[in-house]
Amino acid sequence: MPRIMKKIVDYRKLLNVNEAAELQELKSIYRSLMKTWHPDKFHDNEEARLEAEDKSKTIIEAYHFLVSIAPETRDQNLAEYELSTASAIVDFEFKSQTLKVYFGNNTAYEYFDVPKAAYIKMINSDSPGRFARRHIFTNYVYRSISALAETA
Repeated sequence: MPRIMKKIVDYRKLLNVNEAAELQELKSIYRSLMKTWHPDKFHDNEEARLEAEDKSKTIIEAYHFLVSIAPETRDQNLAEYELSTASAIVDFEFKSQTLKVYFGNNTAYEYFDVPKAAYIKMINSDSPGRFARRHIFTNYVYRSISALAETA
């Protein structure tokens, strides 16, 4: 299983949700887990506090990642996404089956589990933008990385 796909599966398993989980469900589960694993609950046991610290960091990372790829999030941002994918590709990079695409309207998206063969076909095509619109943008799980930069 590709590394990023395993990460998604592990995060879903950690939060005990499936790919159709709604934002409210993710939020509720996240809050419940954070109440259980908050490091401040373990102030009298240093080892347990450190374990809770690691676990809570993983829970936070999983929650934010799953929210960023949730169908509800993608639906909320569909108009911007369609505008972005219709504009010119300014740059792209591929690493570990994750394709980052930077668009002319100053937005950027990550596409997960893109096979290296698809990436090679894209860069060798006469029109990488057209290839990506037909074969990448609608076929792979994605998230906005320009939105991540705004919230950081």
